[in-house]
Amino acid sequence: MVSESFTRWLRHTGPALLLFAAFPPVSLAQSTTSGKILTVERIYGEPSLSGRPTRGLQWSPDGTRLGYLQTVGADKAELWVIDSATGNRSVLITADRLASILPGKLPEPTQATGLGRRPPSPYQWAHSGKALLFARNSSLAWFDLRTQTSRILVSSRESLADAKISPDDRYVSFVRGHNLWLVSVADGKERPLTRAGTEEVREGELDWVYPEELKISTAYWWAPDSTAIAYLEMDEHKVSRYPLVDFASPTGEPEMERYPTPGGANPIVRVFVASIHESGVRVMDAGADADIYIPRVSWLADSKHLAIQRLNRLQTQLDLLIADARTGETHVVITEKDKYWINVSDDLHFLREGTRFLWSSERSGYRRLYLYDLGGNQLAQITKGEWEVTTLDAVDESGGFVYFTATAKSPLERQVFRVSMDGSGFTPITVGDGTHAANFSPNCQDMIDTYSNINAPPRQDLLRADGSRIASIDGSTVPDLADYHLSPVEFLTVKSHDGILLNAMMIKPPEFNAQHKYPVIVYTYGGPGVQVVRNAWGGTNFLWNELMAQKGYIIFALDNRGSAGRGHLFEEPIHYRLGAQELSDQRDGVAYLRELPYVDASRIGIWGWSYGGHMTLHAMFEAPQDFKVGFAGGPVADWLYYDSIYTERYLGLLPENQESYQESSPVKNAEKLRGKLLIAHGTADETVHFANTLELIDELIKARKFVEVLPFPGRGHEVSDSAARIVLFRRVTEFFVQNL
Repeated sequence: MVSESFTRWLRHTGPALLLFAAFPPVSLAQSTTSGKILTVERIYGEPSLSGRPTRGLQWSPDGTRLGYLQTVGADKAELWVIDSATGNRSVLITADRLASILPGKLPEPTQATGLGRRPPSPYQWAHSGKALLFARNSSLAWFDLRTQTSRILVSSRESLADAKISPDDRYVSFVRGHNLWLVSVADGKERPLTRAGTEEVREGELDWVYPEELKISTAYWWAPDSTAIAYLEMDEHKVSRYPLVDFASPTGEPEMERYPTPGGANPIVRVFVASIHESGVRVMDAGADADIYIPRVSWLADSKHLAIQRLNRLQTQLDLLIADARTGETHVVITEKDKYWINVSDDLHFLREGTRFLWSSERSGYRRLYLYDLGGNQLAQITKGEWEVTTLDAVDESGGFVYFTATAKSPLERQVFRVSMDGSGFTPITVGDGTHAANFSPNCQDMIDTYSNINAPPRQDLLRADGSRIASIDGSTVPDLADYHLSPVEFLTVKSHDGILLNAMMIKPPEFNAQHKYPVIVYTYGGPGVQVVRNAWGGTNFLWNELMAQKGYIIFALDNRGSAGRGHLFEEPIHYRLGAQELSDQRDGVAYLRELPYVDASRIGIWGWSYGGHMTLHAMFEAPQDFKVGFAGGPVADWLYYDSIYTERYLGLLPENQESYQESSPVKNAEKLRGKLLIAHGTADETVHFANTLELIDELIKARKFVEVLPFPGRGHEVSDSAARIVLFRRVTEFFVQNL
């Protein structure tokens, strides 16, 4: 689906669309006090200025060792381990030995979305800690750590996916041909656990939209005692099939994607339990309504009961069901309701003692943790305050502690905290202003801390559970970065016209002079689930913004209502109307900029990708007096073209909310364009289909409006390969220089 590169640009001379065949390198005097000058080629080339986090970090089951892959030479890797007690390192499997276990390179990064966003780990620890499972596209191999010998478990012409080791280490399960399979570790014999799977009915296999919009990573789960597997059946008979056309093919071969649209058919999802040792399967009773979502499934410790989360299609009611795995009978334990929408989380955790569990809710306006019993009675509120828990990281049952990441220090940061199960003893664990992400060992004694801030790329450290440092895992130092003398980032707040304080940030040119007038580029995303204004490393987008600051632009970003980090209350104003509240807040940001004596208010541009591209279209069409120039990457132009789960969550169901869809779609105001607009879009974008840009072009043609479009053949939503990114941002850079 993704082509390697494209070798030429097509020139089209119609009244509304111009495709540039080629463009020279940008030439513009750049202002910097000293050091190197950033270039597009350096930002999107190698080695990365953001560093390279260590690959393949995996805790051993007992938490005493941390495995990781160490690159050796150009195309080989060794498997190393860190002793969590001492921080000492040693080679577990040499490069030559590792290459012989399963020949072939590790999977290359793709531009896929859905489950493709999360590439699987190339290896897994057996639960005993005495062996490793290695996986490739169509093969599985078992490596005995004691004897240092390996054997092939599965070698197939068909692709396989989602391999898992049973808790007793006797079997490896995997998905092949839309069915669940088992292979015996002892003798390598394979057998299907399901047989009815097809492209239309997936057994234990996810579709595209569930992982993309519900953030679920698998469709099957082993019982703790290894006697059964619970799995999802996804019936997609009625789900629309969207063609992703391979324009590099002379015959235009399409890849058909199951893509549910608003008001259309969703997959019908059911939960089954299959016994490993007996024939037959049992369906779990999730209720009479089939037009629902099953966003989460998990086993209780007794291996006899199953927790099923059931979400109505409008996404305003979430029920926690407990199912008897033997009979399929269920009962409701908790019901959460929200008049706006419910954000699904991964915070459900059943305690091993079998009578209590942790649950999170946004019913207060902020996500908080609670302790319940199996009867649905709240025993304790674990977290309090006007801040949100962003992840439940670990539960130390022996110590009685809960570890979680939250915005308690600031919505601009993510810090790790510890609290007792009764809500007492609230204690910060991580130090250092910025953003932390924790990966705890299975025994909850140690953790991997992935840390960055606005000025420093991510680094990984091995810490004790109390936050004390054991060792640096990679450091992720990027010596070259200091040579560029990046401009400092200023965090600030802007008051909206109705009195709400909005977080913002600004980057000024290196040789800033308050007596001069500077043009401004506004960087935006604006949609739910994302923050632009964060004390965290911003990767290539941040570096490109710094490049433009070196060229004499002020860079400004503001998190409008609807964005993440400040709780559900802050998200809710976008309900039933996407783009309105967001644009209103962004325009208040422009009003703030107009009051600054060093801002040239006649030269303000805007850019963003995905929802940020959608916001750029709203800005250019509906606020031309504020924004002179815009660049929209992979934009949603018409919400009728987007997927059902995301769109219906915010805009409601069709046909009763047709007006909300029309008012939220920027394409309806395309004729109002006055400034200069650049659009970039991958033709194989499986998330925001290229049809969005084509519809927009057509409306602009009807209005006799000129717009520049850069199509990227075979690229996905992010247009992420280095060659394409260099071509794209060379043009984007020149576009702003020419027009702003």
